[in-house]
Amino acid sequence: MTQPPASGTARVAVVIPAFNEEETVAGVVQAGLSLTPDVVVASDGSSDGTARTAAEAGARVVELQENAGKGAALYAGLQATAADLVVMLDADLTGLTRTHLELLIRPVQNGELDMSIGVFEGGGFVTDWGNKLTPHLSGQRACRREWLLGVPHLGAERWPEPAITAHLKATGARWDYVVLGQVAQVVKEKKRGFWKGAQARTRMYADLLTYRARRKRS
Repeated sequence: MTQPPASGTARVAVVIPAFNEEETVAGVVQAGLSLTPDVVVASDGSSDGTARTAAEAGARVVELQENAGKGAALYAGLQATAADLVVMLDADLTGLTRTHLELLIRPVQNGELDMSIGVFEGGGFVTDWGNKLTPHLSGQRACRREWLLGVPHLGAERWPEPAITAHLKATGARWDYVVLGQVAQVVKEKKRGFWKGAQARTRMYADLLTYRARRKRS
């Protein structure tokens, strides 16, 4: 289901790409709604109750018929809002509050940064450790919507963070990390079971880490 954009133009939107995240998406939506009424969940071909749960929590929902990847879901979510600024969030976060979202969006609103990137601290060993090793792969970001739509290959990348990082460098954008205290991410091994989760994580990192080589060949 695709619901129409909210009436009027909200200055800030929260966009949440989601694939089979019915257990956590409502909490992320509720945190988003504490900041802005313009919260969009793009369900990436989910086979569970993600879309229904997000809608019941108060989000506008865009449903992709097939699982096309986070980049396609993010692009669809961006197309569903007319906001000037966007906060991009993963759908499997816990501990998220309005304060965290304000920390992300404020330096962009104030013109201090073109993009802020959220990194976890104190939310749990596994997510803290993973985020510290690869902070540039964080899915928690804030920036201008038009800038994000201008990222080359955004909708074609299953995991869009490397493409976004490359565009930051190419455009000379000002960016910095913002600490999101007590926020955690539910790891794939917990969501899908150890072996399926580990396989999904391996595929994800293989895709993320081969971005540059793949784009050179294209």
